Amino acid sequence: MLSDDAEQEAKMSDEPNPEKVPQHIAELRALIRVSERIVVFTGAGISTESGIPDFRGPNGIWHKLTPIDFSDFMSSEEMRKESWRRKFSGDMKMVNAEPNAGHRAITSLVKAGKVTHIITQNVDGLHQKSGAPDEQVIELHGNASYATCLSCSKRYELADIKEPFLQDGVIPYCDECSGIIKTATISFGQAMPVEEMHRAEAATLACGLFIAAGSSLTVYPAAGFPRLAKQNGARLVIINNQDTDLDSICDLVLHEQIGPTLSRAVD
Repeated sequence: MLSDDAEQEAKMSDEPNPEKVPQHIAELRALIRVSERIVVFTGAGISTESGIPDFRGPNGIWHKLTPIDFSDFMSSEEMRKESWRRKFSGDMKMVNAEPNAGHRAITSLVKAGKVTHIITQNVDGLHQKSGAPDEQVIELHGNASYATCLSCSKRYELADIKEPFLQDGVIPYCDECSGIIKTATISFGQAMPVEEMHRAEAATLACGLFIAAGSSLTVYPAAGFPRLAKQNGARLVIINNQDTDLDSICDLVLHEQIGPTLSRAVD
């Protein structure tokens, strides 16, 4: 149920005018207008609108290719080699992807001072590519655009790893500490990043409106943040093309495309 202020905003938006918007857009627009300290939580659904295939869906990547468990990556040089082979032999959809209208709408809310943080399950870096500041994007599952040493955390660019690997099958090791280098993503079986989880929790507890966009809300502990926000008194909005387990506790649910929906709501 909308707050009194948001309901009044929605009614005003629904009055006859040459730019009348659908009721669900008016309601979302009203919630954004009356809310301070908004947190946006994004999942694969926003990235699929940029042409990036999802991982867990019916036609997702992991239905076609079994993911490599973190323990196997750490214990087996052959698994590390296979992981890098997959990384460099796959298609370039993620590398070449561009932010869509949804990313740009969220970034506009960040720049307007409405959105304090973007919490994302995605690893494509499209929020930053759309102009969102690094410090306001919390990447729960890491970032696929670079690699890090698992021992000393030194950053490595993929281009510096790719050429020697494709030429001679050379598995990268850190030139500082000889540690194992891995793409900066969180693999199956790998612990969630402690700092990012703490930052996401703090942002969630401080928000007045929590918008979850494009997430099935089935992957925990990340999917627990929308429920935490609601339990802490924030209003909760879900934008997703399918039902989620949290729809029943939401203030507003929109089964719509994210880009067009958010674009109209933030106009």
